[in-house]
Amino acid sequence: MTGSLPGFIDVVRNLNSPTLLEDNVITRAKAAGKRIIFYGDETWVKLFPKHFVEYDGTTSFFVSDYTEVDDNVTRHLDKVLKRRDWDVLILHYLGLDHIGHISGPNSPLIGRKLSEMDSVLMKIHTSLLSEERETLLPNLLVLCGDHGMSEAGGHGASSVEEVNTAMILISSAFERKPGDVRRPKYIQQTDLAATLSIGLGLPIPKSSIGNLIFPVVEGKPMREQLRFLHLNTVQLSKLLQENVPSYKKEPGFEQFKVSERLHGNWVRLYLEENSSEVLSNLGSKVRRQYLDALRALSLSLSRQAAQYDVYSMAVGTVLVLEVLALLLVSGPRALSGKAELDVPLPSPAFSLLCYLLPLGLAALHVTVCTSAGGTCYLCSLPWLTAGGVMVLVSTLLCAVLSALTGMFAGGKRLSKNPPQCNSRSSELDLLILLGTVGHTLSLGASSFIEEEPQTWYFLVNTLCLALCHEIYRNCFLGDDCAPQRCPHAGEDFDGVAAAPQGKSPGPDVWELDRASRRPSPLGALRGPDRWMVLASPWLILTCCRLLRSLNQTGVQWAHRPDLGHWLTSPDHKVELSVLAAVSLIMIFVLVQKRCSLASKVAMAFGLLGIYCYRVAIGNLLFPWQQNNKDISKGITEARFVYVFVLGILFTGTKGLLKSQITADDFTVKTVGLWEIYSGLVLLAALLLRPHNLPVLALSLVIQTIMTQFVWRPLRHNAAEVTVMHYWFGQAFFYFQGNSNSIATVDISAGFVGLDAYVEIPAMLLTTFATYTGPVLWASHLVNFLTSEASSGSALSHACFCYALICSVPVSAYIIFVTSLRYHLFIWSVFSPKLLYEGMHLLITAAVCVFFTAMDQTNTKS
Repeated sequence: MTGSLPGFIDVVRNLNSPTLLEDNVITRAKAAGKRIIFYGDETWVKLFPKHFVEYDGTTSFFVSDYTEVDDNVTRHLDKVLKRRDWDVLILHYLGLDHIGHISGPNSPLIGRKLSEMDSVLMKIHTSLLSEERETLLPNLLVLCGDHGMSEAGGHGASSVEEVNTAMILISSAFERKPGDVRRPKYIQQTDLAATLSIGLGLPIPKSSIGNLIFPVVEGKPMREQLRFLHLNTVQLSKLLQENVPSYKKEPGFEQFKVSERLHGNWVRLYLEENSSEVLSNLGSKVRRQYLDALRALSLSLSRQAAQYDVYSMAVGTVLVLEVLALLLVSGPRALSGKAELDVPLPSPAFSLLCYLLPLGLAALHVTVCTSAGGTCYLCSLPWLTAGGVMVLVSTLLCAVLSALTGMFAGGKRLSKNPPQCNSRSSELDLLILLGTVGHTLSLGASSFIEEEPQTWYFLVNTLCLALCHEIYRNCFLGDDCAPQRCPHAGEDFDGVAAAPQGKSPGPDVWELDRASRRPSPLGALRGPDRWMVLASPWLILTCCRLLRSLNQTGVQWAHRPDLGHWLTSPDHKVELSVLAAVSLIMIFVLVQKRCSLASKVAMAFGLLGIYCYRVAIGNLLFPWQQNNKDISKGITEARFVYVFVLGILFTGTKGLLKSQITADDFTVKTVGLWEIYSGLVLLAALLLRPHNLPVLALSLVIQTIMTQFVWRPLRHNAAEVTVMHYWFGQAFFYFQGNSNSIATVDISAGFVGLDAYVEIPAMLLTTFATYTGPVLWASHLVNFLTSEASSGSALSHACFCYALICSVPVSAYIIFVTSLRYHLFIWSVFSPKLLYEGMHLLITAAVCVFFTAMDQTNTKS
């Protein structure tokens, strides 16, 4: 309705639309006395409050409802079409969009909904034709979609199916001869506002960059055609003058001036009542000139749509770099046995420099803000707040410099010590370092962002091969260095000495740190254990290869058929039902082993309820069913599962609280943590679509294999285990079918078990369903380190390492986005990835807080 280009942040603003203050068609129509009636998506009511003489809004985000949301619009039609007391009627139907989000464009519900929309369109058109026969005034019926739909049913990316949608203009004023078949004309969505404004006799919105849809007026006399085009070019030229200082040099502005001169010549010939061929040819020339000027002006304005606050972005980038540098510099101390960061106090001369630095930055801030010609966010802040930002920048810079000074001073002392032999750690650490650096650098290219799933698949596969090499070397060749045995750890295969029941393992038990952990020789293993250790990397590789075939993601491969599409087709519902049942059984077997009896029962009933829920909504079949025609929303079944999820989480939380009261009860703490993890697994099984249940089951399989046959026998340190969890969490994010496009967000997961739109639960459930892979792997990391290590330093190491490995790519990516802000794909590729990384960083912060909360044995950390 504004005719302007949206900013990327409008994606977030759509969740709670504020009043639209920008000039628009609706506000202009109301000011002109037009009576407007609206029914449908309540976003219109939020954007244009007090603009409609009558309205009835429906909740747009409750995607589980695709029936009532449209019936509430259609029920007003008969009454309002009989009335003649309105000028504009707006109907926004949501059912088709909701069906796409729930079950995709190939759902059998799509056909029925399109037939329903057909009947609605016929009713409106018939009524308008009947009215025209009485009033002899033409009406205009506009049928359009605000977006398209991807193969998965979502939207928000830049694929052809999502950004291209139909628009049909129906009116008796259009002259169409029998047999006149025209090819569809491609227009921009911004063109609609200018066309509606001219059609309603209203001024075009000031910020509109759209062009008049010329076929709408080509049946008018030449004089009116040129007048409409002139109005449009004048509006665009004024907008260009306001936004581009050198507007006179723009080709569109020069064409506009030429068009005006030619238009003046045509008007003089017209007033002379010259109806010769010269007038017609000149009119056609002026029309072509106007259309060329419109296209050039619109293109120039589109390029100017993105205005950046460079000063504020530079300050933010400096802050990000300082925090990243502090994390990197503090890494060696934080990952040491003490698990602490010591920033030495600077010398007096250096301190004086740190005191003077804020004054210098404040002077720079005053200079920039007083000389800045445009608006600047940082300059608009109160002086006290801006001063605080300058002090923060100065303090972080001084801290980084102090830490660097201490690190170099300590490095000279450490260089005198002989190096220790640890070839295995250096090889694995080199892979982790190269993988992290390579992935971070790849974020600077749009193609690598679009195909980031392939990067993580490659890294995970390479990691498995590196582990395979390590296992085989230790089993058959032994280690080059004599392994250092942990005191009192014994030869227990599980890698942890048995602690007395009900007592916390003492300081003699195996601790996961780099100083004390070395690979144990695996050549002594015999029987099934030996063969399972040798086969474990290949089993993990097989699982990863199967998961890659389940969901094609990215851009180049997203359109190709995959196992997920085959399973979700109506013809293969039986196969999907069998696969879902097997996956649920595997989940129960793998999760229940460490749960209490009550949690085992709750888990069994919860998984059964998940299957019943999917049957109720028509995704799966019971063995005795041939087909499922009785489809419901499954509200009761989903809430039945939620009860067991909350029960398991409550049981686990109670165990954790009990372990804090009785500090020596280590077993209760580990069981409590595992039950919280089990509750999250049950919740994930409920929210994931049925064809993605194997992703969850194989995730548990890989976690079990890695725990029993890789991490324990090879005795990796906390940092290595943490990085492996992070890598697998990222890979499983894409195994779910996610990508760096907003279109792959499954918002239907936010409404499982809800019969109305409730904002907070819907947002939390959608976020959890999207980030199921990273969340479950981070939760498993907490469980593994808590059960394997008695010292709090292991969790502290993991917390810092997890934060570091997330912060490095995010910080680098912020710098990439800032430097590439004029890139062609800044909105379609780079910005969605930044949104995903921001959400992932918030989840990482929550994980780190969870790590710290669990670390009760080391108060210093």
